[in-house]
Amino acid sequence: EELFKVLLIGDSSLDSFNKAVRKHGEWLTHPQNNTGTFTEGFDSINLISSLSRTNTHLYLSAEPGLRMVQEALSKGIAAAIMKSPEKIKTNGEDQLRVVFDGDAVLFSDESERVFKCGLQAFLNNERENVEIPMNEGPFKRFLEVLERLKMKLQVKAPDEPCPIRTYLVTSRDGGCGGYRALNTLRTWGLMVDEAVFLGGTEKGPTLDRIRPHIFFDDQQRHIEAALEVGTVACLVPQHKK
Repeated sequence: EELFKVLLIGDSSLDSFNKAVRKHGEWLTHPQNNTGTFTEGFDSINLISSLSRTNTHLYLSAEPGLRMVQEALSKGIAAAIMKSPEKIKTNGEDQLRVVFDGDAVLFSDESERVFKCGLQAFLNNERENVEIPMNEGPFKRFLEVLERLKMKLQVKAPDEPCPIRTYLVTSRDGGCGGYRALNTLRTWGLMVDEAVFLGGTEKGPTLDRIRPHIFFDDQQRHIEAALEVGTVACLVPQHKK
């Protein structure tokens, strides 16, 4: 059973791709691994529409691809600009660790818009709406996909640790704001393995502790903090629905 597929899309030649694989790793070309595909000469005009039709769950691009990332978001595909640190730091390869921000990533940006009116306005809003789930954000469906994949993997190997671990790392505090975040996930029938409520403090130290393989956030300062501690960081841009 094929659990997932990775599609690499580039405007370079297949020969250049093979050289890059040999330089950075050979897992995509391993004869027992059929989850990797390289596509060259693609129709960039219709790419996102094609990905949408083929049930793509995540689209990542380098910074020049911002327009296509925004197009993917508008079509309901989780998408972001991916940035890599000079040296990636992880805690091994036996478990994939994925960290999500909350507002404007897993959840909609409704509370974040209120925060622009001031911290007290945000706190009042969360207290008044503490039992009301937030609307879904651009990465909610991707979290759903990961949860389904985790369940399949655990069925295959029930006595082994799950090879995927998910985290919510948010600037919300552990009061009404944190409760509302967890209550929203429960209402959706979703969960994360660990939730960290930072109360406005920096995310860098927490990411350094977790050492995730990938981190999604909508704030440039958090992306920069992640890069400083050796984490691959993906910026989720603002988009119009």
